[in-house]
Amino acid sequence: MNTTTDNFFENKVMGHPAGLFVLFFTEMWERFSYYGMRAILVIFLTGAILGDNPGWAWETPAALSLLGTYAMLVYLTPLMGGWLADNKIGYRNAVVIGALLMTLGHASMAIETPTALYIGIAFLILGNGFFKPNMTSIISKMYEGHNDKKDGAYNIFYMGVNAGAFLGILLCGWVGEKIGWSFGFGLAGIFMFFGMLQFYFAQSLFGKLGDKPNKIKNKEEALKAAEKTEVKLNKFLTIDYLLIGVFAVSALIFIINDPLSKIGNIQTFNFTIAGMTDSLFFALLAAITFIVLLVIRIPRYTKIERDRMIAFTIFCLFTIFFWAAFEQAAGSLPLYTRDFTNRILEGNSALVFKIIDLIVTIVPLGIITYVLLSLFKQTFKKIGLSNIILGFSFLIVWAIVLYKIYIEFQAHETEVPVTWFAILNSLFIIIFAPLFTKWWDSKFNPPASVKYFLGLALLGIGFAFLAFGARNVPAGAQTASLSMAWLVFAYLFHTLGELCLSPMGLSYLSKLIPARMIAFMFGVYYLAIAIGNKLAHYVGGDIEKITQEYSLSTFFLIFTIIPIAIGFISLVLHPLLKKLMHGVK
Repeated sequence: MNTTTDNFFENKVMGHPAGLFVLFFTEMWERFSYYGMRAILVIFLTGAILGDNPGWAWETPAALSLLGTYAMLVYLTPLMGGWLADNKIGYRNAVVIGALLMTLGHASMAIETPTALYIGIAFLILGNGFFKPNMTSIISKMYEGHNDKKDGAYNIFYMGVNAGAFLGILLCGWVGEKIGWSFGFGLAGIFMFFGMLQFYFAQSLFGKLGDKPNKIKNKEEALKAAEKTEVKLNKFLTIDYLLIGVFAVSALIFIINDPLSKIGNIQTFNFTIAGMTDSLFFALLAAITFIVLLVIRIPRYTKIERDRMIAFTIFCLFTIFFWAAFEQAAGSLPLYTRDFTNRILEGNSALVFKIIDLIVTIVPLGIITYVLLSLFKQTFKKIGLSNIILGFSFLIVWAIVLYKIYIEFQAHETEVPVTWFAILNSLFIIIFAPLFTKWWDSKFNPPASVKYFLGLALLGIGFAFLAFGARNVPAGAQTASLSMAWLVFAYLFHTLGELCLSPMGLSYLSKLIPARMIAFMFGVYYLAIAIGNKLAHYVGGDIEKITQEYSLSTFFLIFTIIPIAIGFISLVLHPLLKKLMHGVK
């Protein structure tokens, strides 16, 4: 046991420190705002400029280029935010700063002007960098000496992640589509603001945990760690720094130039090489440079370390392909849902949907409210103001939910919101995550290569449903009335794939990589996710072009064939990966 963290377990909620549930709700509101905004961004940008709730009528490549750059930077800025928290400002200050920046970002986006949009997205990217890495860091510190409780703590925390995603998509999506886009963006900001205040006024629960770092103490710990290890460090050489510089500059040019060229028709360099645009050239240069860096650097480690890092790098490549397909859920899938799906329900069909919507809304919200009341019982005397803010925010949620239900049941005809289908991912995670946890803890727990195969194959099967459903949509069609069932099946299999593959990255990072190199390889892993997100919307932006030249079914076949093929490569590589992992399971 760790006496410095034992006091956190004095006031327990559901067997865990009350502070964990403060983090649970803080993260829930942040995910509410993130997924709520993301759910309506592309539909708003590409929506018709005329009508009751007009959009901006952007071209699809422009809208998805902006989304892709945003999603990419969201996974890169935490590397800097984590470093600042570790070395300068402390975890708790970083969370408050991040939440404040994201609140300002959402508020700016609610203004609905191009300048406000770009400022808002910049604030969201910076705020996410401060916020994202430091919530889990606080949990890690809180549970030092209580490793037997840590898995359960992270499970509870990630339920907060999914609860926030679920409620954010549901409410911001409905408000944005049915009432007005500004209200949808604004709602995301309101709850981010409440999350910040709730966390700020609950800090007394954490004691000195997450305070500004003690530089002298950190230096002493670093020296002790260096004395204990007998491993020769792999120092960065001049060639390493040169490659990192070329990679960083090339990647930055691509990240900036891609949206500039597609949104504002601003060509930063305006050249073509071997048929490649300047954006694609710099993207390829960045990719090649980074691969060369890994090829040069990794062999300089000892044999076992080298082999395990190679195995982890291969897993990172699989990760890129997974997210490049999976993240169509934020870009091309909403467009498919809006333009090619029959979402009008009447009679018994409408009634059945209303009942299903009622159940999937009220039941999760009721469970979360029960957790809220449990937290109140344990902490109201100590952090009353934080509890009041949290309680008030839930009253607003319940008011919006009840108003939504009332409006929907009054309507004779139901038009299912485009964003409603995105809640299925969080819903399926909540349903199936416990089953997968039991599977991984059993004697039937498959090896890494099989998990990556399952994740990629299930993802591909999800897109196969969409490709099959769109098989009769002719080339060039701009609308269709396909069954909503294809979307439900797609989200189900995508989620099952996510449960197989998504948790594996950080798990194998901790198992395969020595502690002194985790920071570098953590950056590699986050870079893989960032590239996957950008690639997803770079390719997804061509949905209209591919549909015009070939067919809608062809577009989804691309995301069927490639993930399944990569999954089979994972299976074929199993003997090699097993050898490279040197006993790590």
